[in-house]
Formats: sequence, C-alpha cells, structure tokens
Amino acid sequence: MKIYNLEIKDDIEVFTKKMFYTIFKKDSEMNKDLKKLKVLFFELIESLNQKKEEEIWNLFVKEIPIIKEKLYKDALSIVENDPAADSVEEVIMAYLGFQAIVIYRISNVFYKVKLKIIPRMMSEYAHSITGCDIHPGATIGESFFIDHATGTVIGETVIIKNNVKLYQGVTLGAFHIDKKMAKQKRHPTIEDNVVIYSNATILGGDTIVSKNTTIGANVWLTSSVSENSFVYHKPNNVIKNN
Repeated sequence: MKIYNLEIKDDIEVFTKKMFYTIFKKDSEMNKDLKKLKVLFFELIESLNQKKEEEIWNLFVKEIPIIKEKLYKDALSIVENDPAADSVEEVIMAYLGFQAIVIYRISNVFYKVKLKIIPRMMSEYAHSITGCDIHPGATIGESFFIDHATGTVIGETVIIKNNVKLYQGVTLGAFHIDKKMAKQKRHPTIEDNVVIYSNATILGGDTIVSKNTTIGANVWLTSSVSENSFVYHKPNNVIKNN
C-alpha cells in the first residue's frame, strides 16, 4: 500500500483557518497575511507533488476582490432575511452557515483551476466545524443564505443561482450513484429566489427547481418544478390529549 502523509490535513486546517481570517482584513493587513499564506500554500502544493503553484496562487489573488464582494452580499442576505441577525458583523463573526460559504467560495477558486485535493480537504475541514458539506465544485450565485448550517449537503455538480435560501438538513444530491456518471451533471439546479426549508431532499441532474419557488420541510423531490410553485410534504401527525 502506498504511504500517504496524512499530517497534511493539519496544515490544510491551518491554511483554511488563516485564509478565513485574512479575507476580512483591510487591504494593507490582508496583503501582509497573503505573503505568509503564499509560503504555506507552496509547501502544501509541493507536499502533494503538484505543479504551477505560482500560476495558481496568482489566479487566486486576482479573484479575492470578487470573493469579498460575493461574501458581503451573502452576509447582507442573511441580515435581511434572518430576524435573529442584527448586523453583517454578527453574521461574519458568529454564523456557521456563513463560515461554510466563505470556505466554499475560497476553495471553489482553487477547484476551478484544476487543483482538486486541496479544495476537497478545505471543504472537509469546513464540514467538520460547521456541519455543512459543500463540494468545492458546486456553482453558487450571489446572495446565498444557509440558515443553521447543520446537515446541509450540496453536491459537486449542483447549480444554485441568485438569492437562494437553504435551511438546515437540506440535501442537494444525486438520484443514484454510478461511477460512470463522474463527468455528468448528477445534482439539481436551483434557480433564482428559491427557498428550501429544513430536511428537504432534492435529487438528480435533470431536476430543476424554477425561480420564485418554495420547497417545504421534509419534501422528497426527484422531478422538476415550474416557476412560482409551492411544494410541501403532507404530514400525518396525530395529537392525543391525556
């Protein structure tokens, strides 16, 4: 069996955590931190026998203003939609769903330049601390909101457009697992202004939840939904008074 240096997982954790802190600093401080992070990044690349580390890092740094703009819109969406959120500062400091989104947006840039293992390990770390599992290959638009985070799963080929809100326990997954589908779209598309409540499961690469739709809690969905729909699960609760 090939020997693997699993201690790199600790280095990825440090890199991800420091990147999370750095992205919200003012430019002068951020640039200082980025120089240190660049050294750590190169060490990670070399330990994984990857190449083109300078090219990859420069591409990432160019994306930072775009990442920050998207993250501000994400945080603002949470403030505007969550009655418990008083400010953007509170969201950035204390919301696990937002923390998962931050790490996704950073790791997604690395994933798009074909650097697979590091962004996957970053998402693993995010999963461990937030309970939210977002594959770095997913495509997620602006003003994204995950409430409570815990148990949320977003697959690799998911497409989420703008102003989408997810609650805890939502799964956006594949209808069935087959290695032959590795290069195919296996996960659903969620269009603009969709709300998906807790523990809903939406599966399949051909499944489209069209814009302005609400998916209720506990819904199991494997087919597309037209615009302006409300999809809900009918529970059969029985309440008996003693």
